[in-house]
Amino acid sequence: MEKQFWLDRWAEQRIGFHLPDINPHLRRHWDALGVPPGGRVLVPLCGKSLDMLWLRERGYEVLGIELSGIAVKDFERENALALEWSRNGEFACAQAPKLTLLQGDFFHLEKRQTGELAAVYDRAALVALPGDMRRRYVQHLSRLMTPGAAGLLVSMDYPQEAMDGPPFSVRADEVRALYQDAFHVHLLETVDVLRTNPRFGEKGIESMLEQVWSLRRR
Repeated sequence: MEKQFWLDRWAEQRIGFHLPDINPHLRRHWDALGVPPGGRVLVPLCGKSLDMLWLRERGYEVLGIELSGIAVKDFERENALALEWSRNGEFACAQAPKLTLLQGDFFHLEKRQTGELAAVYDRAALVALPGDMRRRYVQHLSRLMTPGAAGLLVSMDYPQEAMDGPPFSVRADEVRALYQDAFHVHLLETVDVLRTNPRFGEKGIESMLEQVWSLRRR
């Protein structure tokens, strides 16, 4: 999948993946991960997710990485933030207290830019990537994560033949295969979300599950 696909989605505001509220899985499961107070949390492919503000309000230092400059600027404007802009290598860097947004390609992110990461929160990154990019994504993520770091991952499971992604269906066996070499992986919850996502039902999808996983870097 080309970068231009996502840049176009943001330019055209075709962003049905954006949630206008805090993700309920984050509220329900985050505390159980035991992320140290004040730890740095990576949010890959963050868009303009309000989840970042929730994490910051809980005292964590949030590091979001997002390809689209439109998404970052919308996040700043819609939340009345006064971000300070600079450069960090090839990334545009927007900062506020306990919040850093790097605008650029996740796959170019290096540990010198992330520092020590206590956790990763992935609601919409893995499911945004086609199959040939998912293994590359997890491998790169594992290189960035500090041993012992925690993670909360949300994946989706639906009949892929019923709809072209994104979001893509990533079945439980694939999640385990992708992560198990570098992470301890545990399924926390499976939720049927078709009723709350009528746009998918309109496409003829008869089953849509969200699966919530805890991760721990080996």
